[in-house]
Amino acid sequence: MGEVKKKEPAGEKMPQDRNATENLADAPEMVRLAKEALEDKKGQNIKIIDISKVSVLADYFIIADGSNPNQVQAMVDNVEEVLGKAGYTCRQIEGYGTANWILMDYGDMIVHAFCREDRLFYDLERIWRDGKLVEEDV
Repeated sequence: MGEVKKKEPAGEKMPQDRNATENLADAPEMVRLAKEALEDKKGQNIKIIDISKVSVLADYFIIADGSNPNQVQAMVDNVEEVLGKAGYTCRQIEGYGTANWILMDYGDMIVHAFCREDRLFYDLERIWRDGKLVEEDV
């Protein structure tokens, strides 16, 4: 059987498959871009947790909240746009319709965007407290 190849959009060179970040050096860049994108849309209480030593799910979680579902959707839309321009493809987005908790899977990084009340209820920071809280620079 022949090999299935990805079709390149006209006039654009497709980025290398970054669903699973090829080079771990890319993960901090993804985190930096995602954090800036969340901040641009007034995301609040942005926390970055390095979970690489405690889980195989990803290397980083980014957790942020917004004041209402429309803001949470805008935050996620901006993350997707900024990372897309940088050549990173989101594997999957869950929860966009209700926008109480939207999860974006980028392979080595998972973004969690919450409405404030839902973030307090699920308290991911407590659940993943074995991970290392990353201060400013990744």
